[in-house]
Amino acid sequence: MLGAGPVTDVSPIAFTDQLPISMRGNAKAANMALAGNARSALDARQSQVIAAMYRNTSLAQPVAEGFQVRDEVMRAVQAEMDAASRNAMTAKGFELVARRMALLMRDRFDLGFVDVGGWDTHVGQGAATGYLANRFEELGRGVAGFAQEMGDDAWRQTVVVVISEFGRTFRENGNRGTDHGHGTVYWVLGGGLSAQAGGRIVGEQQALTQVTLFQNRDYPVLNEYRAVFGGLFKRMYGLSQGQLGKVFEGVGARDLQLV
Repeated sequence: MLGAGPVTDVSPIAFTDQLPISMRGNAKAANMALAGNARSALDARQSQVIAAMYRNTSLAQPVAEGFQVRDEVMRAVQAEMDAASRNAMTAKGFELVARRMALLMRDRFDLGFVDVGGWDTHVGQGAATGYLANRFEELGRGVAGFAQEMGDDAWRQTVVVVISEFGRTFRENGNRGTDHGHGTVYWVLGGGLSAQAGGRIVGEQQALTQVTLFQNRDYPVLNEYRAVFGGLFKRMYGLSQGQLGKVFEGVGARDLQLV
């Protein structure tokens, strides 16, 4: 996500087929998946027919704005594909999506969301090599590609947060994998971080022992992700405590002085 300007100026987009719950509400947010060739399911004629259906109704403007965003996304993706055909870039999987995201967020949007699946390592997780290691490599290439495509100026104002819905168990299961767990780690990176924040672990920590494991199977939740986000939002967008309460009700913001 890109933190620049007051909260009233934020223009959000989700790079997913469906709008995530975190972006549903009264405020408008665009969404469009960028995987594959990112081709639209509707051609120009079909789009015109749909727009005509809502003409002279209260939904006419939102529908028109939706098609406008779709067209902007398609133009950006087409430009990237044209450049790729001239050997300007080679990318696969999430890296390709991340680079496309950067093209849009660099100039048009300043708050973005993307969902990367494939982390259920119940069987054959591997260690330094294997399935999980390959997934981390792909994720790392994607984030690096996003930063490169953003360019130095925009990256200096950017904060990227990588979170997981759940952690994994500390103990291996019978299938040489791990099951769903509680605590996990969050990545916070970007040119928008303070000079003191980079390259270190922050937040509450404790020694890993059998006693400190949650239910003797996984890591406890020591740093609630909503509290971490609240601290970031307060600094990045100048949100008051009352505004943060509307975003994360019942959760106090935790300022880790990352930005």
